[in-house]
Amino acid sequence: MQNVYFISGLGADERIFKHIHLPQQFSAVYIPWIQPQSNESLESYSRKMSAAINPSEKFYVIGLSLGGMIATEIARFIKPEKTVLISSIPVIDFLPWYYKLARTVNLHKWLPISMIKHAAWIKRIFSPETSEDKSMLRKMIRDCDPSFIRWGLHAILYWKNKTIPDNLVMIHGTADRILPIKNTRPTDAIKGGGHLMVLNRAEEINQILHSLLK
Repeated sequence: MQNVYFISGLGADERIFKHIHLPQQFSAVYIPWIQPQSNESLESYSRKMSAAINPSEKFYVIGLSLGGMIATEIARFIKPEKTVLISSIPVIDFLPWYYKLARTVNLHKWLPISMIKHAAWIKRIFSPETSEDKSMLRKMIRDCDPSFIRWGLHAILYWKNKTIPDNLVMIHGTADRILPIKNTRPTDAIKGGGHLMVLNRAEEINQILHSLLK
């Protein structure tokens, strides 16, 4: 069995991958979030997260959104067979211009996290997930530590990586509004897929993963 390590997005946990299924010869390992230090860089945090990985055996890393950025950092110092990003980016240059504006005005420091949570909760009303998945997302949003969300926003805005890792696979939705596809260079584009297509377009993602891991 080869391990495939999964890293979820900001505010989410392993439940976000509930519809992702690997070939039988692969084992899914979900890396849990750990408590970051105040203003800790994404690079430093990623090194801590990598302690869950056994680098002495062949392995793959799959990261969603923020988890994809962490997967990219991990691939800089331990080498997976493939680094797979879903709804994510490998370098800071792929961030839209308004993220850079948010960094300039320190938006992440004064914007109430409760407002961010509420906006994310409201968005689920109009999103295409099933009622069961919407309920799960609301629970994750409710349970996420506000200080962790604030740290994650800071870490993204001050991320510095400009190196695309070897053996990179980028699966991106054409309708992603959080990280628009026009700013990226995906290897696989899913037409109409949004930022959380890992839930409602999982069948297409699974097909790509099965082809990749075959």
